Amino acid sequence: MAFDEGLAERVRGCFTSRNDVVEKKMFGGLCFMVSDHMCCGIVGDTLMGRVGPDNYEECLNREHVSKMDFTGKSMKGMIYVSAEGVAEDETLQYWVGLCLSFVTRLPPKKPK
Repeated sequence: MAFDEGLAERVRGCFTSRNDVVEKKMFGGLCFMVSDHMCCGIVGDTLMGRVGPDNYEECLNREHVSKMDFTGKSMKGMIYVSAEGVAEDETLQYWVGLCLSFVTRLPPKKPK
């Protein structure tokens, strides 16, 4: 599955002040890693976000948000935000910011 290049460019714009972001193609889409932690990504025209377990239920109550069930089983702390939910730059920045606030509090990954 291809991912929306326009959305990818807009997400990249949310990370311009950071030097610890790496893009990886996975899940048939594009994933943005922050300090080796999956932060958010794009599958088709949908934003995939890692908001963490504490924000999960609250996020699901918002319009255009659904459980991430990529494997058929939902992953607590991971959401999808539809194209309509990230159509405006302000809302895209909100979701990417929420993901960043979660992953930047995670402990560093151990070296491989």
